[in-house]
Amino acid sequence: MSENKASRVYLAMSFFTALANSIMFTTYAIYQVLALGLSPFELLMIGMVLELTVLLFEGITGVMADMHGRRKSVVIGMFVLGAGFTLEGCAIWLGEMQLWMSAFFWLLIGQLFYGIGATFVSGADAAWIADEVGEPKAGPLFLRAGRYGLAGSLIGIPLSVLLSQADANVPYLAGGALYVLIGAFLLVRMRETGFVKPDRPIGRNTYWVGVKETWLSGARIVRGRPILFAMLLVATLSGAASEGYDRLWQAHLMLDIGLPENWPTAVWIGLLAMLSTLLAVPLLRFAENRLDTGNDQAMARALMGLTLVRIGAIALLAMSPGFAWAMAAILVHDAVRTLAGPISAAWMNRHIDSSSRATVLSMMGQSDALGQTAGGPFVGWIGSRYALRASLLVSAALLTPVIALYRSSVRTWRREEKE
Repeated sequence: MSENKASRVYLAMSFFTALANSIMFTTYAIYQVLALGLSPFELLMIGMVLELTVLLFEGITGVMADMHGRRKSVVIGMFVLGAGFTLEGCAIWLGEMQLWMSAFFWLLIGQLFYGIGATFVSGADAAWIADEVGEPKAGPLFLRAGRYGLAGSLIGIPLSVLLSQADANVPYLAGGALYVLIGAFLLVRMRETGFVKPDRPIGRNTYWVGVKETWLSGARIVRGRPILFAMLLVATLSGAASEGYDRLWQAHLMLDIGLPENWPTAVWIGLLAMLSTLLAVPLLRFAENRLDTGNDQAMARALMGLTLVRIGAIALLAMSPGFAWAMAAILVHDAVRTLAGPISAAWMNRHIDSSSRATVLSMMGQSDALGQTAGGPFVGWIGSRYALRASLLVSAALLTPVIALYRSSVRTWRREEKE
């Protein structure tokens, strides 16, 4: 597949997956908090099931992508995600019908599908495009794909608000259907020419020996490169911090701070999502033009600064005396986190060999899932025992050690340059 065609497919995938996610997740709290009445602890339990699934399956699916091809892994993942999100949308009906389980438990099953599908895609999509276009071109492409994702989000936000007016679960049904269509599109248009299938050992347990060797190869790469090991720790700590924020900020805004009454709740949530996306667009454009994705120190400094801003924004949200301060905190946090994603992806891909790229990237996903699994229930318990504000403050505190890891990375490169 030519580089231009591969890039177009990757950009289209970035746009439409962001569109689907935006349709579903902009107003998810209206569905889960208001329609289903889930408690803070139940919200974090949903997140914990998702992250436990990712933790268990991420390594397996990453190895499969490195053994059998990244295209196959991504396509399977899209269809599984579509099934999971559709089931989540149907949970409220299944609960009302008292069909074996409550709506909450149907949501948990949907999260299992979500987690498995996400592990098939995670790492495999980035590994596929890095092999198709080459590592030097992959960094700028990740930033460009980030802008395409923001465009998809901007379209999805008002759609989410409109669909939620019909019924709170309709955004999930629409997002699930869109993921199925994305899978069908990739099945037809996605090609894989840069992947080199590894030789498998000969023997009775050929497949599982190959899985073991591929995983161990990725582990050796991480152990032998301090930057990748540092990123593994960053992913773990970031996961622990982000789970509390992601699951509780909308509940905090609706239940503790309160939204102005001149517009419906869905409109305010959609407006916040749209404004944070619009704020991220010029930031990504600036980074695309000014940030040297071939310079490790520059990317580490950028990520360190963005993390500091995120910590401050989460703390401000927790302590906000009113809606205006909370709104400012949410906009800043979500915009800088959007910018940090493609920078981190570009940084990691510079240090991973093609043969184990999907496996190593999946290990990063596992580390994030480990952090979310360990940190989520603890943060949720604090919210249920004390207050949602306390949960958010703990989330900010969990993110602070990441700064030291970035600073350590910068100092290591400085020493290597002097030597």
